[in-house]
Amino acid sequence: MLEKKKTAVVYDWLDKWGGVERVLLTFHQMYPEADFFTSYFDPKKAAWAKNLKIKTSFIQKLPGFIKESRIASLPFYPYAFETFDFRDYGLVISVTSTFAKSIITQPGTKHICYLLTPPRFLWSHQNDYFKENFLNRNYSESLKEWDLVASQRPDKIISISEAVKERCKKYYKRNSEVLYPPFDVDYWEKIKSKLQLKSKNFFLIVSRLESYKKVDLAVRVFNKLRHNLIIVGEGSEESNLRRISGKNINFLSKLTDAELGRLYSEAEALIMPQSEDFGYVSLESQFFGAPVISYKKSGSAETIIEGRTGIFFEKQTEGSLRQAIERYGKIKYNLKRNCKGFGLKNIMRFDKNIFVNSFKSAV
Repeated sequence: MLEKKKTAVVYDWLDKWGGVERVLLTFHQMYPEADFFTSYFDPKKAAWAKNLKIKTSFIQKLPGFIKESRIASLPFYPYAFETFDFRDYGLVISVTSTFAKSIITQPGTKHICYLLTPPRFLWSHQNDYFKENFLNRNYSESLKEWDLVASQRPDKIISISEAVKERCKKYYKRNSEVLYPPFDVDYWEKIKSKLQLKSKNFFLIVSRLESYKKVDLAVRVFNKLRHNLIIVGEGSEESNLRRISGKNINFLSKLTDAELGRLYSEAEALIMPQSEDFGYVSLESQFFGAPVISYKKSGSAETIIEGRTGIFFEKQTEGSLRQAIERYGKIKYNLKRNCKGFGLKNIMRFDKNIFVNSFKSAV
């Protein structure tokens, strides 16, 4: 039946570029005729999606100051996804960290949810958002009740990491399989082959600049250590991070993959102070031979071989991160050599072909 009907891919919003968006492009390659449903689409910020067949919700027609603000548009999202019509589709794949799983399908349509995480602001990192007055507790509780109901709608849930699988079980009371996001080894090999490298003395962060990414923690540590740090990314915290950063810290954005690959290849190490759902940039870094210094209680820990492709720090504190960086300084020769030796072998566990075959088997 699935072969005879159309396929749809549903994602929360198309307005940025990052690791998840690479997953969407893989689904596009797997199902080239699929329609992509989303709350709204920003063609400037998501130019990578220009070749997708995109269907948007009523949020697309709302004023920019509403649809471009996660907070202002929050009340509309549940309704936006529940109003989509999938009666002509045999397979619907929701890729979501918030609302896309809430779509309503009819008998005869199979709904597979590729779960990035249960909404952080409702479940696993709720206190961080309350600290910022993101939403009040009464509204939060009603949203949690709705999200729990919505989480029961997919016929099957596939989590992107063991960390997300545990959250799915804890918050949604549902079992899920784990299928790591795809890493396109062939694509990155072509990027690597064209690089002309120079040895540089800097550490690297590649991240969206949002509060939960804890980039400010790294900034405070590097302000004191005086090591050079390059931060690649954009987000609502950018102006604040620039304000508190010393002259040894520089910011970049809108890089090509070739430019990003060069930074990975030249960097001392990648710093990941956040608790990630998976941590795609960890794979990119290891691929180019840069070890990863990561917070241990994170999905990125599943991508790193300690002592071979990276090291961990136990607490999200300045002292713990600083100790890890100082430890790196003592073992960096062997660690960088190990990363170049083991990095690619490690990454092959996440090869795109494995993802494609495993996902189609799961369907």
